[in-house]
Amino acid sequence: MKLLHLDSSILGDASASRQLSRDVVKAWSAAESDVQVTYRDLASDALSHLSAASLVAAGTPAELRDAAQKHEVELAERTVEEFLAADAIVIGAPMYNFAIPSQLKAWIDRIAVAGKTFKYTENGPVGLAGGKTVVIVSSAGGIHAGQPSGQAHEDYLVRILNFVGIDDIEIVRAEGLAYGEEPRAEAMKGAAQRISELFAKA
Repeated sequence: MKLLHLDSSILGDASASRQLSRDVVKAWSAAESDVQVTYRDLASDALSHLSAASLVAAGTPAELRDAAQKHEVELAERTVEEFLAADAIVIGAPMYNFAIPSQLKAWIDRIAVAGKTFKYTENGPVGLAGGKTVVIVSSAGGIHAGQPSGQAHEDYLVRILNFVGIDDIEIVRAEGLAYGEEPRAEAMKGAAQRISELFAKA
């Protein structure tokens, strides 16, 4: 099984989402035989954001691209191919200012590609990247799950994954992390229990 592990927190070792995403990958690897993990740190090795230059590079014939355009196209193709090759994905997704980190959004913009991961038909959009299992590791300083304030966080991630055809999605959540030491400890304990429950089924 090919497992793609993504982190997007800028907090390094102090990050709750990084700790929990590592725990998910460790539990998954213990539960499944022959797991091959590819790791991407979207904070320390950030993808460039989608831009006019990205569109120009993609639309320029290969033989006419300059060095910067070649790099841009290779980056985009490598990112979407890595996503498509994965059987399972773990996404570390902290909340920043009521949304996912911009680094994670940059990755989403690279994998949501018409003709590769979705297409439009007369009956509407159809996802082309189904058959994957995704675990979203969601963390937040406040309490947002199921609230309007969470719509650009967990809800957005689920929506975009559904859009590209993925509906096997689990969430490991730790929120209220900024409410004090005891609430943080309880949130992390609850997330750890959720991970145990998920992989006890395997």
